[in-house]
Amino acid sequence: MIKKTLLWWGRFDPDYYRNRIIRQHLKKLNFNIFDFRPLISKFGYEEALLKNIIKTDLVWVPCFRQRDILSANKWCEKKGIKLVIDPLISSWDKMVNEKGILITKKKSDLLKAKESFLFNKADFILADTDLHANFFREKLNVKESKIFTLYVGAEDAFFKPSYSKTIPNNIFEILFYGSFISLQGTQTIIKAAKLCSNHTNIRWTLLGSGPDLDKCKKLAETYSNIFFEKDIEYSNLASRINKADLLLGIFGNSNKAENVIPNKVFQSLACGKTIITRKSNAYPKGILKKDNGIIFVEPNNPIALYEAVLKIFKNKNSLQKSNDQARNIYETYFSEKIIGRQLKNILK
Repeated sequence: MIKKTLLWWGRFDPDYYRNRIIRQHLKKLNFNIFDFRPLISKFGYEEALLKNIIKTDLVWVPCFRQRDILSANKWCEKKGIKLVIDPLISSWDKMVNEKGILITKKKSDLLKAKESFLFNKADFILADTDLHANFFREKLNVKESKIFTLYVGAEDAFFKPSYSKTIPNNIFEILFYGSFISLQGTQTIIKAAKLCSNHTNIRWTLLGSGPDLDKCKKLAETYSNIFFEKDIEYSNLASRINKADLLLGIFGNSNKAENVIPNKVFQSLACGKTIITRKSNAYPKGILKKDNGIIFVEPNNPIALYEAVLKIFKNKNSLQKSNDQARNIYETYFSEKIIGRQLKNILK
Protein backbone atom coordinates (compact mmCIF):
# COMPACT_ATOMS: atom_id res chain seq x y z
CA MET A 1 0.00 0.00 0.00
CA ILE A 2 1.35 3.43 -1.01
CA LYS A 3 2.15 5.68 1.95
CA LYS A 4 0.32 9.00 2.09
CA THR A 5 1.83 12.10 3.66
CA LEU A 6 0.33 14.63 6.04
CA LEU A 7 1.71 17.91 7.36
CA TRP A 8 0.64 18.52 10.98
CA TRP A 9 0.68 22.32 11.10
CA GLY A 10 0.95 24.25 14.39
CA ARG A 11 2.53 24.12 17.81
CA PHE A 12 0.67 21.41 19.69
CA ASP A 13 0.78 19.09 22.68
CA PRO A 14 1.45 15.56 21.35
CA ASP A 15 0.19 14.07 24.62
CA TYR A 16 -3.15 15.87 24.50
CA TYR A 17 -5.75 13.13 24.29
CA ARG A 18 -7.49 14.22 21.07
CA ASN A 19 -4.19 14.77 19.24
CA ARG A 20 -2.68 11.47 20.32
CA ILE A 21 -5.70 9.39 19.32
CA ILE A 22 -6.15 11.15 15.96
CA ARG A 23 -2.48 10.65 15.09
CA GLN A 24 -2.72 6.95 15.94
CA HIS A 25 -5.70 6.61 13.60
CA LEU A 26 -3.92 8.50 10.82
CA LYS A 27 -0.90 6.20 11.07
CA LYS A 28 -3.19 3.17 10.82
CA LEU A 29 -4.62 4.76 7.66
CA ASN A 30 -1.07 4.68 6.24
CA PHE A 31 -0.21 8.36 6.67
CA ASN A 32 3.36 9.48 7.29
CA ILE A 33 3.01 12.52 9.58
CA PHE A 34 5.45 15.42 9.38
CA ASP A 35 5.29 18.02 12.15
CA PHE A 36 5.65 21.71 11.38
CA ARG A 37 5.64 24.11 14.34
CA PRO A 38 5.83 27.70 13.08
CA LEU A 39 7.70 30.04 15.40
CA ILE A 40 5.09 32.73 14.74
CA SER A 41 1.70 31.50 13.55
CA LYS A 42 1.02 34.64 11.50
CA PHE A 43 4.15 34.00 9.42
CA GLY A 44 3.86 30.23 9.16
CA TYR A 45 3.51 30.35 5.38
CA GLU A 46 6.73 32.33 4.96
CA GLU A 47 8.58 30.02 7.38
CA ALA A 48 7.38 26.97 5.45
CA LEU A 49 8.78 28.49 2.25
CA LEU A 50 12.12 29.32 3.88
CA LYS A 51 12.43 25.81 5.33
CA ASN A 52 11.41 24.27 2.02
CA ILE A 53 8.71 22.17 3.70
CA ILE A 54 7.77 19.24 1.50
CA LYS A 55 4.47 19.06 -0.34
CA THR A 56 2.19 16.53 1.36
CA ASP A 57 -1.13 14.93 0.46
CA LEU A 58 -2.93 16.72 3.28
CA VAL A 59 -2.41 19.51 5.84
CA TRP A 60 -3.89 19.15 9.33
CA VAL A 61 -4.35 21.97 11.85
CA PRO A 62 -4.96 20.37 15.27
CA CYS A 63 -7.24 21.44 18.11
CA PHE A 64 -7.02 24.92 19.64
CA ARG A 65 -4.81 26.21 16.78
CA GLN A 66 -7.20 28.62 15.07
CA ARG A 67 -4.33 31.10 14.83
CA ASP A 68 -2.56 28.77 12.36
CA ILE A 69 -5.45 28.29 9.95
CA LEU A 70 -4.80 31.33 7.74
CA SER A 71 -1.13 30.59 7.05
CA ALA A 72 -1.84 26.86 6.60
CA ASN A 73 -4.61 27.69 4.14
CA LYS A 74 -2.29 29.97 2.17
CA TRP A 75 0.20 27.11 1.91
CA CYS A 76 -2.53 24.68 0.85
CA GLU A 77 -3.79 27.03 -1.86
CA LYS A 78 -0.27 27.48 -3.24
CA LYS A 79 0.43 23.73 -3.26
CA GLY A 80 -3.05 22.55 -4.25
CA ILE A 81 -3.55 20.57 -1.01
CA LYS A 82 -6.68 19.89 1.04
CA LEU A 83 -6.83 21.43 4.54
CA VAL A 84 -8.31 19.68 7.58
CA ILE A 85 -8.95 21.55 10.83
CA ASP A 86 -9.89 19.96 14.13
CA PRO A 87 -10.67 23.00 16.31
CA LEU A 88 -12.50 21.08 19.09
CA ILE A 89 -13.84 24.40 20.40
CA SER A 90 -14.87 27.80 19.14
CA SER A 91 -12.55 30.52 20.45
CA TRP A 92 -15.39 33.04 20.14
CA ASP A 93 -17.76 30.81 22.12
CA LYS A 94 -15.14 30.14 24.80
CA MET A 95 -14.39 33.83 25.31
CA VAL A 96 -17.91 35.26 25.13
CA ASN A 97 -20.21 32.51 26.37
CA GLU A 98 -18.10 30.16 28.48
CA LYS A 99 -15.75 32.60 30.21
CA GLY A 100 -18.24 35.45 30.05
CA ILE A 101 -15.55 37.99 29.24
CA LEU A 102 -17.22 41.38 29.01
CA ILE A 103 -16.69 42.85 25.56
CA THR A 104 -18.84 45.06 23.38
CA LYS A 105 -21.31 43.51 20.95
CA LYS A 106 -19.30 45.01 18.11
CA LYS A 107 -16.12 43.25 19.24
CA SER A 108 -18.01 40.00 19.86
CA ASP A 109 -19.46 40.14 16.35
CA LEU A 110 -16.00 40.80 14.89
CA LEU A 111 -14.49 37.81 16.71
CA LYS A 112 -17.36 35.63 15.55
CA ALA A 113 -17.03 36.81 11.95
CA LYS A 114 -13.27 36.21 12.02
CA GLU A 115 -13.67 32.65 13.25
CA SER A 116 -16.40 31.99 10.68
CA PHE A 117 -14.05 33.26 7.97
CA LEU A 118 -11.21 31.02 9.20
CA PHE A 119 -13.34 27.88 9.52
CA ASN A 120 -14.73 28.30 6.02
CA LYS A 121 -11.17 28.28 4.65
CA ALA A 122 -10.90 24.56 5.47
CA ASP A 123 -11.92 21.69 3.21
CA PHE A 124 -12.78 19.48 6.18
CA ILE A 125 -13.81 20.59 9.68
CA LEU A 126 -13.99 17.98 12.41
CA ALA A 127 -16.36 18.24 15.37
CA ASP A 128 -16.20 15.93 18.37
CA THR A 129 -20.02 15.74 18.71
CA ASP A 130 -23.06 16.42 16.54
CA LEU A 131 -23.96 19.37 18.78
CA HIS A 132 -20.60 20.99 18.11
CA ALA A 133 -21.13 20.31 14.40
CA ASN A 134 -24.51 22.05 14.66
CA PHE A 135 -22.85 24.96 16.47
CA PHE A 136 -20.27 25.40 13.72
CA ARG A 137 -23.03 25.37 11.10
CA GLU A 138 -25.67 27.47 12.86
CA LYS A 139 -23.57 29.97 14.83
CA LEU A 140 -20.45 30.28 12.69
CA ASN A 141 -22.17 29.80 9.32
CA VAL A 142 -19.81 27.05 8.23
CA LYS A 143 -20.95 25.19 5.13
CA GLU A 144 -22.57 21.91 6.12
CA SER A 145 -20.68 20.02 3.41
CA LYS A 146 -17.39 20.79 5.18
CA ILE A 147 -18.37 19.52 8.66
CA PHE A 148 -17.90 15.96 9.91
CA THR A 149 -18.42 14.50 13.38
CA LEU A 150 -15.58 12.35 14.73
CA TYR A 151 -15.91 11.22 18.34
CA VAL A 152 -12.80 11.19 20.51
CA GLY A 153 -13.07 7.59 21.74
CA ALA A 154 -10.45 5.86 23.88
CA GLU A 155 -7.23 3.90 23.41
CA ASP A 156 -8.26 0.27 23.19
CA ALA A 157 -4.87 -1.01 24.35
CA PHE A 158 -5.17 0.86 27.66
CA PHE A 159 -8.88 0.89 28.44
CA LYS A 160 -10.46 -2.54 28.66
CA PRO A 161 -12.36 -4.54 31.28
CA SER A 162 -10.25 -5.97 34.08
CA TYR A 163 -11.62 -6.86 37.49
CA SER A 164 -9.20 -5.43 40.05
CA LYS A 165 -11.22 -4.33 43.08
CA THR A 166 -8.91 -3.69 46.05
CA ILE A 167 -11.21 -2.09 48.63
CA PRO A 168 -13.34 -4.42 50.82
CA ASN A 169 -16.08 -6.23 48.92
CA ASN A 170 -18.76 -4.82 51.23
CA ILE A 171 -17.84 -1.27 50.11
CA PHE A 172 -19.49 0.02 46.94
CA GLU A 173 -17.17 2.64 45.43
CA ILE A 174 -18.32 5.46 43.17
CA LEU A 175 -15.48 7.18 41.32
CA PHE A 176 -15.20 10.61 39.74
CA TYR A 177 -11.93 11.62 38.12
CA GLY A 178 -11.00 14.80 36.32
CA SER A 179 -10.70 18.53 36.83
CA PHE A 180 -12.56 20.26 39.64
CA ILE A 181 -14.27 22.89 37.48
CA SER A 182 -17.85 24.01 36.98
CA LEU A 183 -18.28 22.03 33.76
CA GLN A 184 -17.64 18.81 35.67
CA GLY A 185 -20.20 19.66 38.35
CA THR A 186 -18.01 18.45 41.21
CA GLN A 187 -20.00 20.42 43.79
CA THR A 188 -23.14 18.63 42.58
CA ILE A 189 -21.34 15.33 43.22
CA ILE A 190 -20.42 16.39 46.76
CA LYS A 191 -24.00 17.41 47.50
CA ALA A 192 -25.28 14.06 46.22
CA ALA A 193 -22.71 12.22 48.33
CA LYS A 194 -23.86 14.11 51.41
CA LEU A 195 -27.43 12.96 50.78
CA CYS A 196 -26.02 9.43 50.77
CA SER A 197 -24.15 9.73 54.08
CA ASN A 198 -26.43 7.27 55.92
CA HIS A 199 -25.33 4.52 53.55
CA THR A 200 -21.97 3.84 55.16
CA ASN A 201 -21.04 1.08 52.71
CA ILE A 202 -21.22 3.47 49.74
CA ARG A 203 -17.94 5.31 49.23
CA TRP A 204 -17.67 8.41 47.04
CA THR A 205 -14.15 9.05 45.70
CA LEU A 206 -13.18 12.19 43.79
CA LEU A 207 -9.79 12.05 42.07
CA GLY A 208 -8.07 15.03 40.52
CA SER A 209 -7.33 18.71 41.03
CA GLY A 210 -8.59 22.11 39.96
CA PRO A 211 -9.94 25.47 41.09
CA ASP A 212 -13.04 24.00 42.81
CA LEU A 213 -11.13 21.38 44.83
CA ASP A 214 -10.90 23.45 48.01
CA LYS A 215 -14.62 24.33 47.82
CA CYS A 216 -15.46 20.65 47.45
CA LYS A 217 -13.27 19.68 50.39
CA LYS A 218 -14.95 22.36 52.48
CA LEU A 219 -18.40 21.06 51.49
CA ALA A 220 -17.34 17.51 52.36
CA GLU A 221 -15.99 18.31 55.83
CA THR A 222 -17.24 15.89 58.53
CA TYR A 223 -18.63 13.46 55.93
CA SER A 224 -16.85 10.12 56.28
CA ASN A 225 -18.27 8.67 53.05
CA ILE A 226 -16.42 11.17 50.81
CA PHE A 227 -12.76 10.69 49.87
CA PHE A 228 -10.31 12.69 47.76
CA GLU A 229 -7.36 11.36 45.79
CA LYS A 230 -4.60 13.22 43.96
CA ASP A 231 -4.03 13.09 40.21
CA ILE A 232 -2.49 9.89 38.91
CA GLU A 233 -0.40 9.05 35.86
CA TYR A 234 -2.34 8.36 32.69
CA SER A 235 -0.77 4.89 32.53
CA ASN A 236 -2.48 4.03 35.85
CA LEU A 237 -5.90 5.42 34.95
CA ALA A 238 -7.49 2.29 33.46
CA SER A 239 -6.48 0.27 36.50
CA ARG A 240 -8.05 2.85 38.81
CA ILE A 241 -11.28 2.85 36.79
CA ASN A 242 -11.50 -0.91 37.01
CA LYS A 243 -11.14 -0.85 40.79
CA ALA A 244 -14.35 1.18 41.17
CA ASP A 245 -17.90 -0.17 41.06
CA LEU A 246 -19.56 2.81 39.39
CA LEU A 247 -18.21 5.82 37.47
CA LEU A 248 -19.38 9.43 37.31
CA GLY A 249 -19.28 11.74 34.30
CA ILE A 250 -20.09 15.46 34.27
CA PHE A 251 -23.03 17.36 35.78
CA GLY A 252 -22.50 21.02 34.85
CA ASN A 253 -25.39 22.92 33.25
CA SER A 254 -23.49 25.18 30.83
CA ASN A 255 -23.82 25.07 27.05
CA LYS A 256 -20.35 23.58 26.83
CA ALA A 257 -21.30 20.78 29.24
CA GLU A 258 -24.32 20.10 27.03
CA ASN A 259 -22.24 19.98 23.84
CA VAL A 260 -19.45 17.60 24.89
CA ILE A 261 -18.94 13.93 25.59
CA PRO A 262 -16.12 13.91 28.16
CA ASN A 263 -13.12 11.61 27.81
CA LYS A 264 -14.07 9.81 31.02
CA VAL A 265 -17.26 8.55 29.38
CA PHE A 266 -15.36 6.93 26.51
CA GLN A 267 -12.75 5.50 28.87
CA SER A 268 -15.25 4.13 31.38
CA LEU A 269 -17.36 2.49 28.67
CA ALA A 270 -14.21 0.95 27.18
CA CYS A 271 -13.45 -0.55 30.61
CA GLY A 272 -16.96 -1.99 30.73
CA LYS A 273 -18.05 0.25 33.60
CA THR A 274 -21.51 1.74 34.05
CA ILE A 275 -21.35 5.52 34.22
CA ILE A 276 -23.83 8.16 35.37
CA THR A 277 -23.62 11.52 33.61
CA ARG A 278 -25.77 14.50 32.67
CA LYS A 279 -28.37 14.29 29.93
CA SER A 280 -27.14 15.57 26.60
CA ASN A 281 -28.09 15.34 22.96
CA ALA A 282 -24.38 15.15 22.14
CA TYR A 283 -24.68 11.36 22.34
CA PRO A 284 -25.78 9.21 19.40
CA LYS A 285 -29.55 8.77 19.44
CA GLY A 286 -29.23 5.01 19.85
CA ILE A 287 -27.47 5.48 23.19
CA LEU A 288 -30.09 7.88 24.54
CA LYS A 289 -32.70 5.15 24.15
CA LYS A 290 -30.79 2.66 26.33
CA ASP A 291 -31.54 2.25 30.02
CA ASN A 292 -28.23 0.83 31.23
CA GLY A 293 -24.53 1.16 30.49
CA ILE A 294 -24.93 4.94 30.61
CA ILE A 295 -27.40 6.41 33.09
CA PHE A 296 -28.47 9.97 32.28
CA VAL A 297 -29.65 12.44 34.92
CA GLU A 298 -30.59 16.12 34.88
CA PRO A 299 -27.58 18.46 35.16
CA ASN A 300 -26.83 20.33 38.36
CA ASN A 301 -29.29 18.11 40.26
CA PRO A 302 -27.74 16.35 43.27
CA ILE A 303 -31.03 14.69 44.20
CA ALA A 304 -31.33 13.07 40.76
CA LEU A 305 -27.72 11.87 41.00
CA TYR A 306 -28.24 10.50 44.52
CA GLU A 307 -31.40 8.65 43.46
CA ALA A 308 -29.65 7.14 40.42
CA VAL A 309 -26.76 5.92 42.57
CA LEU A 310 -29.12 4.44 45.15
CA LYS A 311 -31.13 2.63 42.48
CA ILE A 312 -27.99 1.01 41.09
CA PHE A 313 -26.72 0.15 44.57
CA LYS A 314 -29.99 -1.53 45.52
CA ASN A 315 -29.85 -3.58 42.31
CA LYS A 316 -26.16 -4.54 42.47
CA ASN A 317 -26.97 -8.01 41.16
CA SER A 318 -27.90 -6.41 37.82
CA LEU A 319 -24.77 -4.25 37.64
CA GLN A 320 -22.72 -6.73 35.61
CA LYS A 321 -25.41 -6.77 32.94
CA SER A 322 -25.23 -2.98 32.82
CA ASN A 323 -21.42 -3.14 32.65
CA ASP A 324 -21.65 -5.53 29.71
CA GLN A 325 -23.98 -3.05 28.03
CA ALA A 326 -21.46 -0.27 28.68
CA ARG A 327 -18.78 -2.20 26.84
CA ASN A 328 -21.25 -2.98 24.04
CA ILE A 329 -22.01 0.75 23.66
CA TYR A 330 -18.30 1.45 23.35
CA GLU A 331 -17.74 -1.25 20.73
CA THR A 332 -20.80 -0.14 18.76
CA TYR A 333 -20.17 3.61 18.70
CA PHE A 334 -16.72 4.64 19.97
CA SER A 335 -14.10 1.90 19.52
CA GLU A 336 -10.89 2.48 17.57
CA LYS A 337 -12.29 0.30 14.79
CA ILE A 338 -15.45 2.43 14.47
CA ILE A 339 -13.71 5.80 14.69
CA GLY A 340 -10.92 4.70 12.36
CA ARG A 341 -13.54 3.70 9.79
CA GLN A 342 -15.29 7.06 10.18
CA LEU A 343 -12.03 8.98 9.68
CA LYS A 344 -11.22 6.90 6.61
CA ASN A 345 -14.62 7.75 5.11
CA ILE A 346 -14.15 11.45 5.86
CA LEU A 347 -10.76 11.61 4.16
CA LYS A 348 -11.43 9.33 1.19
